[in-house]
Amino acid sequence: MAEVNIRVEGAVGRITINRPDALNAISYDMCMEIEKALDMWRDDNSVEMLLIDAAGPRAFSAGGDISVIYDAAKNGKMDYVQTYWRDEYQMNAKLYEYPKPTVSFMQGFTMGGGVGVGCHCSHRIVGESSKIAMPECGIGLVPDVGGSMLLANAPGHCGEYMGTTGTRMGPSDAIFAGFADHYVPEDDWPALMAVLLETADPVHAENASVTPPKGNLPDNRDEIDQHFGGKSLQEILASLEGSQTEFATNARKLLLRSAPLSMACTLEIIQELRGTDDIRKALELEYRFTYRSMQDGDFIEGIRAAIIDKDRNPNWQHSIHDDIADAVKNMLAPLGPDTLTFEER
Repeated sequence: MAEVNIRVEGAVGRITINRPDALNAISYDMCMEIEKALDMWRDDNSVEMLLIDAAGPRAFSAGGDISVIYDAAKNGKMDYVQTYWRDEYQMNAKLYEYPKPTVSFMQGFTMGGGVGVGCHCSHRIVGESSKIAMPECGIGLVPDVGGSMLLANAPGHCGEYMGTTGTRMGPSDAIFAGFADHYVPEDDWPALMAVLLETADPVHAENASVTPPKGNLPDNRDEIDQHFGGKSLQEILASLEGSQTEFATNARKLLLRSAPLSMACTLEIIQELRGTDDIRKALELEYRFTYRSMQDGDFIEGIRAAIIDKDRNPNWQHSIHDDIADAVKNMLAPLGPDTLTFEER
């Protein structure tokens, strides 16, 4: 069976991610199939709405197919890796800017590349199992697939907090932070999908929304803004080290696990994007980092420690206490002729 199931039911274009045994990790070919469907239905008047879901209970999508990217990078196939990210980002922009209503149902893990599909829809539904996060700093990347734009528009400095620590959001926090719109208990999803397929009217998703279980972000908002409002990684760390609260202690532990260069660049990108909804600007900034991440960043070491050897002991090239302003500037410098663009393909 296809890894992404694309079909039309009534007036609804349906995309179902179908790799449940791999937590619905999104491969390059799946990205291209999704983009092909978006192109096919955009000017098809018989398709009035898109519905995106995923097979299995554990994940909408836990991210991109990182092991394949790692193997290519280790074998010197940098062009493949750069093409993977470039083409994925172009698909992400197309989905975010789509002229027709798009409804996503995001159960379980929705991370990284999964955010780039599910969280760029116009009507984003979460349930009780939903866990949404951008954990890229833990593997030597930055929040990408347009996720940096979502983080930049989260309340206060929640974006800096979630982007650097990779904190997972339950359904309430995902809605609070702007990664989702509606909470619908998962037992009610089949009936809601049936109505959407019958009517092709996303208003039914809004009408089905109920109050989600209580989250954590609002209660922690004061401490988040206090500590993560610093302009630099060192300012944030110093602020956390000056506090003995449970929140500060846990946040500090999370920062110490991730790649300092990735976290510093994440802060720079979020600060640059704050207040904008221009996903192309976000993706272009992200691509500057990911384009260079294999040779100049910590991506290969991050994947080795997390996925290949699984020793959880990465040897990052910088310490969290280092002054790495020049390295950040180099990672986020314009790419010149290799700049990410968005022409129709």
